[in-house]
Amino acid sequence: MRGPHAVALAALVALTTACGSTATADAPPSSSAPAATASPTTPPGPAVPDVPVADAGLGSLPAPAPAPVRLVIPDLGLDMPIDAVGVEEDGTMEIPQDADRAGWYRYGPAPASPEGATVVAAHVDSWTTGIGPFSRLRDVPAGARVEVTTSDGVVHAYVVRDVTQVPKSDAPVEQWFDRTGAPRIVLVTCGGAFDREVGHYADNVAVTADPVVDAAGG
Repeated sequence: MRGPHAVALAALVALTTACGSTATADAPPSSSAPAATASPTTPPGPAVPDVPVADAGLGSLPAPAPAPVRLVIPDLGLDMPIDAVGVEEDGTMEIPQDADRAGWYRYGPAPASPEGATVVAAHVDSWTTGIGPFSRLRDVPAGARVEVTTSDGVVHAYVVRDVTQVPKSDAPVEQWFDRTGAPRIVLVTCGGAFDREVGHYADNVAVTADPVVDAAGG
């Protein structure tokens, strides 16, 4: 049986391939921001890139920390709930099918964790809810404020470091799902052109933000 970290890396791949209406994730969420046009007319299907899988025991899991429950980016007018998600039976990362809800990868770091990347992903659009808030991620400016509220009521403030859009095959999933290094948050979705033949977007959009020093909960 694969350990949670191995599953995380596997789940990461699926996220890089699934961000459309019914997209799922096979590896940690990679980022991609679509042009906010309209929902695809062809059911999206995953195109999963290969990523290294490293096994790990329960001892590698981060200490329990309050789960993130709300994400706000004032500059984008973005305010959405966050659900704790895990891994599907097929090994892909769960992502809320409702594009108006984001998913936090609960096997990785949380906002209060002392190190590593907190990964939050969402579909860019959905058959039932249309274009979602994460479709605007590509437009967030560097220096913008990101606020994440955890289940204990604490607001963790971050400042956007960079926004990247890369082909899914080149997505740096291990970097996005890194459990080491300084605390940070990575927001991921799909982007680029929608390929109707394969049923998914070509790119991933990722926003990386660092904690605001001395901010409430930061």
